[in-house]
Amino acid sequence: MEFIRGQHNLRPRHRGCTASIGNYDGVHLGHQAIIRQLLRTGEGLGIPALIVTFEPYPQEYFRRGEQTRLTSLRAKLELLQAFGIERVLCLRFNAQLANMSPESFIQDLLVDGLGVKHLVIGDDFRFGRGRAGDFDVLQASGDKYGFSVENTDTYMVKGERVSSTRVRQALDLGQLELAEQLLGRTYSISGKVAHGDKRGRTWGFPTANIDLERQNPPLNGIYAVEVSGINTSSVPGVAYVGKRPTVNGTRRLLEVHIMDFDQDIYGKRIIVHFMKMIREDQKFDSHAALQTQIAKDKSDAETFFRSLGKETRW
Repeated sequence: MEFIRGQHNLRPRHRGCTASIGNYDGVHLGHQAIIRQLLRTGEGLGIPALIVTFEPYPQEYFRRGEQTRLTSLRAKLELLQAFGIERVLCLRFNAQLANMSPESFIQDLLVDGLGVKHLVIGDDFRFGRGRAGDFDVLQASGDKYGFSVENTDTYMVKGERVSSTRVRQALDLGQLELAEQLLGRTYSISGKVAHGDKRGRTWGFPTANIDLERQNPPLNGIYAVEVSGINTSSVPGVAYVGKRPTVNGTRRLLEVHIMDFDQDIYGKRIIVHFMKMIREDQKFDSHAALQTQIAKDKSDAETFFRSLGKETRW
């Protein structure tokens, strides 16, 4: 897959494509339906399928505060590639892009920049200054400039629309099974193992500390997880996501205790798959109380894996 960072890096060879536009946060089942339509059309026309996405996301730009996101840019690109997307154009969302009229966005990017032949959009897609652009605006422009526009039907699971917001809500409530149904896969976070303060090691629970990069997952608490990227098969563990209130932490962390494991994996990129929420995050009165709870959390995770017929030793 080719990654194009910024419109200024578009070249004449990038003209002529089927395209879709959006955050694609999580690449959930609704996104996957759009991708399938995009690929079918691209294959029929003999042209590449391209996704236009943004960094930061528009809502991150406008709200300025701490916003949750399901996937880092790297993880999103890996998912899009796995589903067959050939090119991704990532635009920096800034004041200039936010203030661009729908007509200018279409002319400048879709027509002059990409030479789009066919556009596939989600049913809720809005763009341009004041979110004034919609399907009707795109369709009128398509008639003018010679590209076709296809709107996708709402993708439903359990009678409700699948969206990134719904996935975030499910994860925030600890409903990992529902999140898996919406995503079409177990929710996961990938990242590089970094050095931490090694406090867990002194307590007998060494952890792999994952750099969350720009990702701010809608998770908060203790989870039974499976970790891949270490061995040929995934291994069980127990993970913590939060700010460590007992030790007055200020930065959100992902810490994973991999069961019955003692190898140096610093600098290695691993994937943490969230299987079951064990409990919410909480502040303890002492380190001793926290240590006692950590031991119970590990035991609860082991019980969960045994219920699946999986051994915690490997």
